[in-house]
Amino acid sequence: MSAGQIAALIAAGAFVVLVVLLAIVLFKLGRTLDEATIAIRKAHENTDPLLIGANETITHVNTQLERVDGITANAQAVSGNVSALSSVFTATLGGPLVKTAALSYGLSKAIKARRKKAEAKASRPAKKRGRK
Repeated sequence: MSAGQIAALIAAGAFVVLVVLLAIVLFKLGRTLDEATIAIRKAHENTDPLLIGANETITHVNTQLERVDGITANAQAVSGNVSALSSVFTATLGGPLVKTAALSYGLSKAIKARRKKAEAKASRPAKKRGRK
C-alpha cells in the first residue's frame, strides 16, 4: 500500500463517520418535526371549542349591551322629564315663594327692631331714676 492509498482510506473513513453523524442529526430532527406536527394538530383541534365559546360570549355581551342602551335611553328621558318638572316648579312656585320668604324676613326684622326700640324706651326712665 502506498501513502496515497492510506490517505484515501483515512479520507473515506472520515467521510463515513461524517455521513453517520449527519444521519443521526437528521433522524433526531425528523422526530422533532413529527412532535411539532402533532402539537400543532392538537392545538388546532382545541381551538375550535375555544373559538365557539368566545363567539357565544361575544353574542351574550352584545345582548347585554343592547339592554344597557335601552336603560340608558330611559334614564336620559327621566332626567329630561325631571329637568322640565323643576323648570315648571321654579316658574310657577319659585317667584311667589321667594317673595313670601323675603316678606317674612322683613317682617321679623321689623318686629325685632320695634321690640328693641320699646325696650330701650322702657329702660331710659329707669336709668334717670337711678341718677337722682
